[in-house]
Amino acid sequence: MNVKKCFLRWGIPAILLVLFVVFIVYINRVDKVPLVSREGQTFEKGVVTQILQDNLMPDGSRVGEQRVLVRMTTGVRAGQELETTSSSGYLFGAGCVPGMKVIVMQSVAGDSTITSVYTQDREWVIYLFALLYLAVLVLVGGKQGVKGALGLVFTFFCILFVYLPLVYRGLSPFWVSVFICIITTLVTMYLIGGPTKKTLVATGGTVAGVVIAGISASLFSAASGISGWNVSDIESLLTLWNVSGIQVGGLLFSGLLISSLGAVMDVAMSIGSSIYEIHQQNPALSRRDLFKAGMHVGRDMMGTDSNTLILAFAGGSISMLVLDYAYDLPYQQIINSNNIGISIMQGLAGSFGIVLSVPVTVLLAVLLYTHGRCETPAQDALEPAQRA
Repeated sequence: MNVKKCFLRWGIPAILLVLFVVFIVYINRVDKVPLVSREGQTFEKGVVTQILQDNLMPDGSRVGEQRVLVRMTTGVRAGQELETTSSSGYLFGAGCVPGMKVIVMQSVAGDSTITSVYTQDREWVIYLFALLYLAVLVLVGGKQGVKGALGLVFTFFCILFVYLPLVYRGLSPFWVSVFICIITTLVTMYLIGGPTKKTLVATGGTVAGVVIAGISASLFSAASGISGWNVSDIESLLTLWNVSGIQVGGLLFSGLLISSLGAVMDVAMSIGSSIYEIHQQNPALSRRDLFKAGMHVGRDMMGTDSNTLILAFAGGSISMLVLDYAYDLPYQQIINSNNIGISIMQGLAGSFGIVLSVPVTVLLAVLLYTHGRCETPAQDALEPAQRA
C-alpha cells in the first residue's frame, strides 16, 4: 500500500515530467527566420579602465558621448583594451566610471573592430536579487516556501520554453496561454497540496477564472473595437506576422490570461483550503450550508482581490497617465484612446476572472468534498434546523 501511494505521489509525476521534457525539447527545435543581420556583431563583457574624454556637465547632466578604455573579458578581443564610446542616452549607453562592468556591442571584421558601450552589466544583480527573493521565500515559508519557489521557477521556464516556441510556430496565443495556465496551475497546486481533492478544486477554480477573464476581454474587445492590433508596438509585431506567421492579434489576450493567473490562483487555493477545513471540522454540514460558508469566505476575499489587477495595470500605465495629465488632453480623447482602453480592458477582465472564480471554486469544492454522501433535498433543508 505504501509503495502504491509512493508511486502515485512521485512515480506518475516523474513519468509525466520526463514526457514533458521530451515535449519541450521537440517544440524548441525551431529555425527562426532572421529579421535583422547580426553577422559579426556580438555583445561582450568588459571593465572600464580609464575615462579618456568625459561628457559630464557642471550641473550634473551628460551631453554627447564619453570616450573610454574598456578591458574586454569575453569574446575574440578578451584581454585586450579597446577605446570605445558611451552615449548619454537613457535607453542605451552608461555613465561610465573606472571599474564599472559594462556590456559592449562589438562588430569584428578581420583586424577591424567597431565597439560602443551598450549598457551597464547588470546580469549578476538580476540573478542575485532573484536568488535573494527565493531564499526569503524559503526562510519565511519553510517547506511550503520551497514548494512555492519550485512552482515559480517551473512557471518561468514554461513561459520561456513552451509558450514562446508554440506561439512562434503559429499556434493561437490565446489557447497556448490557456494550456500554460493549466500546466503551471496543476504543477504548483500539486506541489503545495499533493494529490488531493483540495488540489483538484484549486486547479479547476483557477482555470475557470482565467478562462472567464479571457472571455470577458474578448467581449470587451468585440463591443469596443479594441483588439490585439491596437497595441503601441504593432508595427514591429506586423513584421513577425508577415515573416513568421505569428498570430500577433492574440498576444494581448494571452498576456492578460498569464497576468491574471497568479491572482486567480491565490483566490482559488484560499477558498479551496477554507472550505476543506470547514468540511473537516463539521462533516455533517449540508451542501447548502457549506456553499454559503464558502461564499462568505469568498466575498471577504473579493473586497481586496477585486482591486489587485486593476491597480496592477493602472500602475503599469502611470507614465502614460502623467503625460496625459501634463498635456491637459481632452477627456474624450483620453477615454477613447487605444492605450487607455486596453488598460481598462485588462484590469476589468482580470477582475471579472477573480470575482467569478469564487462561486465556481466554491461549487467545485462542495461537490468534490461531499461526493458520495447521500443527501436528499429534505435533509438538506432540515439539517440546519436540527443543529440549531
